[in-house]
Amino acid sequence: MQQHLRLKPICLLVLQSLACYAYAAPDAAEVAGVAAVAASAGQAEAAVAGAAGAPVQVVEVLGQGQSRQVQNLNHVELAKAVPGTSPLKALEKLPGVNFQSSDPFGAYEWSTRFSVRGFNQSQLGFTLDDIPLGDMSYGNNNGLHISRAISAENIGRVAISQGAGALGTASTSNLGGTVQFITLAPTDERGVTVNQTVGADRTSRTFVRFDSGLINDTTKLFISGTRQRADKWKGAGAQDQDQVNTRVEHQFGENTLTAFYNTSNRKETDYQDLSLEMAQRLGYNWDNYAPDWQRAVNAAKNIFSGPDNNMDDAYFLGRGLRKDSLGGLSADLKIAPSAWFKTSYYHHSNEGQGHWYTPYQASSPTVPISIRTTEYSIGRDGLVNDLNVEWGAHTIAAGIWGERSLHRLTRNFYAINGPEDTNHFLSNPFKTAFKQDFTTTTTQFYLQDTYRALDGKLKINAGFKSPKVTIDTTSLVGSRAAGELVASKSFLPQLGLNYALSRDDELFASASQNMRAFQPGVNGPFSQTQDAFNQGTPNLKPETSVNVDLGYRFKRRDLQGSLAVYHADFDDRQLNVATCVGIAGCPSTFVNVGKVETKGLEAVAEWKFLPSFAWFNTFTYNDSKYKSNYLDNGKLVAVSGKQVVDTPRTMFDTEVGYDNRVWFARLGAKYTGKRYYTYLNDGAVPSFWVANLSAGYKLKSVGMLKELSLQFNVTNLFDKQYFSSIGTNGFTASDPTGTFATLQSAAPRKAFLTLSGKL
Repeated sequence: MQQHLRLKPICLLVLQSLACYAYAAPDAAEVAGVAAVAASAGQAEAAVAGAAGAPVQVVEVLGQGQSRQVQNLNHVELAKAVPGTSPLKALEKLPGVNFQSSDPFGAYEWSTRFSVRGFNQSQLGFTLDDIPLGDMSYGNNNGLHISRAISAENIGRVAISQGAGALGTASTSNLGGTVQFITLAPTDERGVTVNQTVGADRTSRTFVRFDSGLINDTTKLFISGTRQRADKWKGAGAQDQDQVNTRVEHQFGENTLTAFYNTSNRKETDYQDLSLEMAQRLGYNWDNYAPDWQRAVNAAKNIFSGPDNNMDDAYFLGRGLRKDSLGGLSADLKIAPSAWFKTSYYHHSNEGQGHWYTPYQASSPTVPISIRTTEYSIGRDGLVNDLNVEWGAHTIAAGIWGERSLHRLTRNFYAINGPEDTNHFLSNPFKTAFKQDFTTTTTQFYLQDTYRALDGKLKINAGFKSPKVTIDTTSLVGSRAAGELVASKSFLPQLGLNYALSRDDELFASASQNMRAFQPGVNGPFSQTQDAFNQGTPNLKPETSVNVDLGYRFKRRDLQGSLAVYHADFDDRQLNVATCVGIAGCPSTFVNVGKVETKGLEAVAEWKFLPSFAWFNTFTYNDSKYKSNYLDNGKLVAVSGKQVVDTPRTMFDTEVGYDNRVWFARLGAKYTGKRYYTYLNDGAVPSFWVANLSAGYKLKSVGMLKELSLQFNVTNLFDKQYFSSIGTNGFTASDPTGTFATLQSAAPRKAFLTLSGKL
């Protein structure tokens, strides 16, 4: 076997795998959604939990049988991270994925940056159990972040499609790929799971989950509560969150009824955005002034006593408050021997405020600071329907998704007398800069046929989707735009094939066209003045893309992996151009800046070189370039040929894992290449390596406690100093002096300890 491995091309060792196996979604599930997959994922997790000492196997042959580049991480893999870590951060090890955040959990939403193949978070699609999460943007308008939708401990599986998402995905933002989160199903056995995490920055996270087990062999449910308290790693302020998750599943025959209801109350304190010049003058650990109120007052009066020298070096404090509830009902029905129908209704309500103590608006003649808020509310209802029919060698899938969302956006100012406790929702502002109401109506139909030929060796899927999104906007206060915008395409085709060269080798290819609808809210076309909106709307087109994938997958006894090449054309790119510093909140301009071309290569491999050891590697090469110049207020911005912002050209991840059923450990490191934050590529942050460690011991049962385990995590193991998130205040055409504050420094080395068990 060793001689055989030596003969493998070196590229295979930099190819694909993940320190174990996970469930790979079948082709039919990828077409119609992930209902069947969710059930299978729950069964797989239950099997793992009940397999007393069974070898941990976390990742499958990355999308085997699929016509697109697809990978999966399951609950066991996700649990190796620090509890409370965003599942998006866990995905950063996969090819094509660039994830950054300035906190050790990857859950601080202002700094969270997630991109795949050069498409940023707002150009991807996200769902939880088929329910759309929108683009998970910080400025809420059409969804919510996964960290608020469900506790990380209750996620059973995450599936990512780097190229084109499945046609049945309920999203109108996925120019690029999709990420599907699947809830960890209630277990068949009654039990209570308890996790307690403590660690750096006074972190304390408590998670308790009760599983009812099967009731009358038909019904099971779980309810969980999560309480997290932590301080910022620099500066003053807390990062707190409370969550409750519930889920009930009722089985009758081959049919399933499911209901869930999740709530989240999140309060996070912001870190100050930095520029290259600020980091050099003030240091990576520079932050806002709190709790030093007098220094903030002096700065608002342009009086400085330290290395800070202007009002935008720091503010007193910033904060984000979010309250969410997300619930739904679904029925998964076998309506005929070869036909399945699933329907899901959901409701999401959100209330949010973003606080900034601004020196640009005084509270009174004696207090030169007020609190500037961006306030959000969302009430959205939707219905997702999928039909699957087996007809000979064909699997026909069709579905329709409809949603109505009511969104209100307000910019208020609140008077203060000093450093008051404002860690709550404020009311009674003394000034309102703008207030807008948005009603967004979404419908999307899809139809696809998957055909199997050559005794099942060849699978061809062909189909299309037809999205239509209408936004009606009313301006209640201020001069921001009102009106109607419609984005629609009657025919967005998708074609894919998978050919099995052998039982363990296959080729895959896919091509798809996608559209991103216009967005309501703080950063969309309605953020302009009415005059700018009226002049630009007649020529405004929704963004579209064409994605092409071609790849090879293989699986051997000790080695598995894949290699893929891809190409994407992105047309009618929309750019929101800021006209002042971020905290001032001026109306922006919204322009069409043309084309982007992306081409690249992704390779993944896992080698199980000893019974308890696995070595996992991924390599990404991504060449994303602007292909069109554009005009900014009449001035030519010559970006053609420049690299797309926040898109590293190369990334490499390597990870060694060990698990002997008692002891486990994982040491991983990721390289991220140089990233630009200016369109003209004259402003950039350097490349970096960052490493993380996870290790633990699985104890035998102790008294009433079962499956007891102790886990130790260290993030940023070698205490690397680098910029993590970029573009937190947007991007700019040029920054030759390095003074544009849109960067966040990464958290230094942090350690956490978790004790877990079941009753």
